[in-house]
Amino acid sequence: MAIYGINGIHTVLYGVDDVALCTRFFDDFGLPLLEKSDQHAHFLLDEGSNVIIRHISDPAIPKSKLVGTGVQEVIWGVNTEEGLARLLKDLGRDREIRIDEEGTAHCFTDDGMAIGFRIFRKNPVVSSVDPANSPGNINRVNKHRRWIARARPKTIQHVVFQVPDTEASWTFYRDRLGFRLSDVQRTFGIFGRADGAHDHHNIYFLNAHLPFPGLDGKPRFDHVNYGVDDVDEIMIGANYMERKGWPKSAWGLGRHRIASSLFMYLPCPTGGQAEYGADSDHIDDNWVPRTWNPMFGAWSFVTNIQPFMVDAAWDFEVVDGYTPSRQAPALVPPTADAAAPEPSNDAIVPVPVRQA
Repeated sequence: MAIYGINGIHTVLYGVDDVALCTRFFDDFGLPLLEKSDQHAHFLLDEGSNVIIRHISDPAIPKSKLVGTGVQEVIWGVNTEEGLARLLKDLGRDREIRIDEEGTAHCFTDDGMAIGFRIFRKNPVVSSVDPANSPGNINRVNKHRRWIARARPKTIQHVVFQVPDTEASWTFYRDRLGFRLSDVQRTFGIFGRADGAHDHHNIYFLNAHLPFPGLDGKPRFDHVNYGVDDVDEIMIGANYMERKGWPKSAWGLGRHRIASSLFMYLPCPTGGQAEYGADSDHIDDNWVPRTWNPMFGAWSFVTNIQPFMVDAAWDFEVVDGYTPSRQAPALVPPTADAAAPEPSNDAIVPVPVRQA
């Protein structure tokens, strides 16, 4: 049951060093441009979500504890006026809330990050994924797959921040905003889902102390995931960006085990990365969170294997406290200390899912 009905990301506000360059990047990336000027750009996606670009020194950019350029504020959408009022009343107990002329409420999280809330009535989004053929399973006869020239992201699926204390950052979203735990990537980070949304995750807190390039222990923006239809659109988008002269992805095409999603991360002049994403898990409150070996959860395949990816892993288990009771039937009876299945050429055992 939803606590406040936060239904996803309404707006991401980027603070950047070069507005014109970043506007050109996202225009080539495929975001629909609504308006632009020397001072800003506004992209409007099919679902009604917004991407705003301003200079990092613009007065509209909130002064938070975030270091560097990239997304400086996330505005979360709420389903109803009643849910928004209850949320703001609770947050107003211990922090200042500013309401702007458009009715958006702005404040700061416990870890000093800028955040906002407003009513968001999402537009219906229609995708047209081509039927797929496989041996013995023919769904497309006498017909080519679609030929498209460019990617056109329709949704904002999630945002990722590097944070010094993943548990502390997550605790605010869980306890004060009603977010649900999706999964835990051991030592790496925590995936959370808004209570009125069904994407596997809407936010991920990445451990800023990991020994990887770009991580220095400070709170920084990492990336936004922009949703497209399928793998074809991901690759067409990536090819188009390369033709336009933008840097290639270091990892290339991949699929995560956590969330099952296809991905392509592209270096972005805003700072951080812009991700094409598709085919993520769709979950609700019957989902049972898991804790993953980080290497096992990170991908099931990827084009360019990095050195730290070479050693295989096969390890996940249900998060303590989320194991279904014995009276609640499950597709696979999970236990917190159950050994993960061994890999094979057969289908993977279904993820434990508690039935309503």
